[in-house]
Amino acid sequence: MHLLETKVAHGTTGWQVDFVGDDGEAVSIKVAEGHAANEVEAIDHAKELMVQLTAYGTRGGGRSINSYDAASNGNFDDDAPILDTSH
Repeated sequence: MHLLETKVAHGTTGWQVDFVGDDGEAVSIKVAEGHAANEVEAIDHAKELMVQLTAYGTRGGGRSINSYDAASNGNFDDDAPILDTSH
């Protein structure tokens, strides 16, 4: 999905953040009132939630092998072997 726009709306119980792609797909995140005081904080928190919910930066969707992989966006060591493997 190529991000086209981000929509933010404030409701009675928190924020609704919609990430909309150029192909019509969208991801919606509800951010509880106590986690964001404004639109910028709501967007930042929504991004953090998406990273926590996906297998971002991991090989095969499993746990990250090390802290470097855990912090990456998934494209740093694509061709590096998994630890404890030999050729």
